[in-house]
Amino acid sequence: MALTNNDIIKKIRVALELRDDDIIEILALVDYKIGKSELGAFFRHETHPKFKPLQDQILRNFLNGLVIYKRGPMEPKRDSKKEKKSLFDKKPLSKRPNKTEE
Repeated sequence: MALTNNDIIKKIRVALELRDDDIIEILALVDYKIGKSELGAFFRHETHPKFKPLQDQILRNFLNGLVIYKRGPMEPKRDSKKEKKSLFDKKPLSKRPNKTEE
């Protein structure tokens, strides 16, 4: 029996002790808006008339938001162009004067 997206989010919710408000906040971190009623439909039993299958996009956004929620926002990368430029500014070995020639 394969796990569905609904099963995955249910298990994460229980393991991390997340409430509906927490999940809504996590999704908001990645600019995905969802209401409590829509969220509740994902946690219902499959036979319930208001059950909705969780789409891949929502699970993906939830997981991306969860990373931000737990780790914090990503730090800006250092400017690697400056580092690369300094590596290439050095003179090639063949053009450097030998100590014996000086």
